[in-house]
Amino acid sequence: MLDPVIIVGAYLLGSISSAIIVCRLMGLPDPRTEGSNNPGATNVLRIGGKKAAAITLLGDSLKGVIPMLACHLFDRSESVFALTAVAAFLGHLYPVFFGFRGGKGVATALGVQFGLYWAFGAAVGATWLFMAKVANVSSLAALISMALAPVYLWFLWPSNELLAMQIFVSVVLFWRHRSNIRKLLDGSEGRISKQSGD
Repeated sequence: MLDPVIIVGAYLLGSISSAIIVCRLMGLPDPRTEGSNNPGATNVLRIGGKKAAAITLLGDSLKGVIPMLACHLFDRSESVFALTAVAAFLGHLYPVFFGFRGGKGVATALGVQFGLYWAFGAAVGATWLFMAKVANVSSLAALISMALAPVYLWFLWPSNELLAMQIFVSVVLFWRHRSNIRKLLDGSEGRISKQSGD
């Protein structure tokens, strides 16, 4: 009975929208109706500034970290790790508490990666930071880091179940960023410095 509890719990935790809650508590517009209309940290940065975005980023990341730590704590199988990771990720994308209208999943995916194995999360996070610094485009940094994530995982923790999980997460994340990809191709994607007001 423990495995279903962890997996369902991961989805329910993922369904708690940090962006919407933070914006409500701080008296900011609903991120689903302002900016890019995406309830994620980047849009909260756009409409509410760095503090609100940082809190949102932390909340979204913890939704991935906590379920993975639960799997470690109860010494679950790699299959349960993989299913729990997917459940937390899909909870963020399709939250049952907010009409199944969620964010794009970068922060929660990164939280899953850190919770699964800190070195894995560090590798993906370092890639994001490097690309964000070089390109100054959040979506491009996310896409490149998540494209490389399956490679990092295979070298750090070779497991067919976990690799399948990460490939699924990366593919879905690309699909969720399809509008960003179109903007990257036509040169209209926003830059981080402009979003943060620097």
